[in-house]
Amino acid sequence: MGLFERYLTVWVALGIAAGVALGLLVPAAFQAIATLEIAHVNLVVAVFIWVMIYPMMIQIDWSAVKDVGRKPRGLLLTLTVNWLIKPFTMAALGVLFFKHLFAPWVDPQSASEYIAGMILLGVAPCTAMVFVWSQLVKGDANYTLVQVSVNDLIMVFAFAPIAAFLLGVTQITVPWETLLLSTVLYVVLPLAAGMATRHLLSRRSAHAVGDFVARLKPWSVIGLIATVVLLFGFQARTIVAQPLVIGLIAVPLIVQSYGIFGIGLIGARLLKLPHDIAGPACLIGTSNFFELAVAVAISLFGLNSGAALATVVGVLVEVPVMLSLVALVNASKGWYERS
Repeated sequence: MGLFERYLTVWVALGIAAGVALGLLVPAAFQAIATLEIAHVNLVVAVFIWVMIYPMMIQIDWSAVKDVGRKPRGLLLTLTVNWLIKPFTMAALGVLFFKHLFAPWVDPQSASEYIAGMILLGVAPCTAMVFVWSQLVKGDANYTLVQVSVNDLIMVFAFAPIAAFLLGVTQITVPWETLLLSTVLYVVLPLAAGMATRHLLSRRSAHAVGDFVARLKPWSVIGLIATVVLLFGFQARTIVAQPLVIGLIAVPLIVQSYGIFGIGLIGARLLKLPHDIAGPACLIGTSNFFELAVAVAISLFGLNSGAALATVVGVLVEVPVMLSLVALVNASKGWYERS
C-alpha cells in the first residue's frame, strides 16, 4: 500500500475537519457549488466521484464478467441483504430509537420524519462508492460491477414500492431523473471510459494497464477526500447548530451499519464465499445511495424537514463507518483462508 492508502483514515479525518471549517468560513462558496446540479445530482461531486472510480473501472476485465454466473452465491447474498433485510431492519431501528429510546428528547412529529429519512436510506443501496470500498479490500472488480449493476436494475423497480410500504404512503414520488442520471454518471459512463482505456492500454503492452492504474491511485484517494470536504462543507452549519439531533440520528444509523455488515459477514461465511467476493458483498449492503435518498426526502418532506436532515446525517456517518468496516474486512482475510 502507498502513502495515501496506508493513512487513508487520517486523510479522511482531516477532510472532515477541513470541510466543516471551510463551510463555516466561506459558506457562499459552498452554496455556489451546491447550485451546480441537475436533477438533485451535484455536478462537482460527480466529477470527484468520477476521479475516484475511473481507475477501478479500468481494472474491470469485461471478458471475465461472463464468468460471474458460475459463482452466483455472492450475488445472492448481496440481493438478500439489500432487499429482504436492510430496509426492514432500518425501519425497525428507527421506530425503536425515536419512538421509544429517544422519545423524551424528540417531539413525535420530528421523530416520524427522522424515521422516514432513515427508511429512505435503507431502501437505497450504494452505487458509486462501492467501487472505492471494493478496491480498498482488494475485491473482485468484475464481480463488484455485476453486483452493482443488478442492484441498480432492481432499484428501478423496487425502490418506490418498498419505500411506500414502509412509510405507509400510498403514493410516493420517485425522482426518476436523479435515479437514472446517477446510474449513468456513476456507472455507465465511467465504465465505458474504463473499458476504452483498458482496450487501448492492452494493445500497447501486457503491463501497461497495471502501470497506468498505479499512477492514478493517488488521484482516486484525492477524489474521495475532496468529496468528503464538499459533503461536510455543505452541512457545516447544520453540524454546528444541531449537534445533539445529529448525534441522536447517527446512533441508529451506526447500529444499522455494523448490524447489516455482521449479517453479511456471517452469510458470506456460511456460503463459503472467497474473500475477494465476500468483502464487497458485505460492504454493498452497508453503504447507501445517499444522493437518491436525499432527493426523495426533499421532494416528499421538504428541504428543511427532519427526513432530509436524517439522510444528510447518513452521508456524514457513512465514510468513517465504511472505513472501519474496510479495516474489518481486510483483517478477516485469514478467517476466510482458514475456511
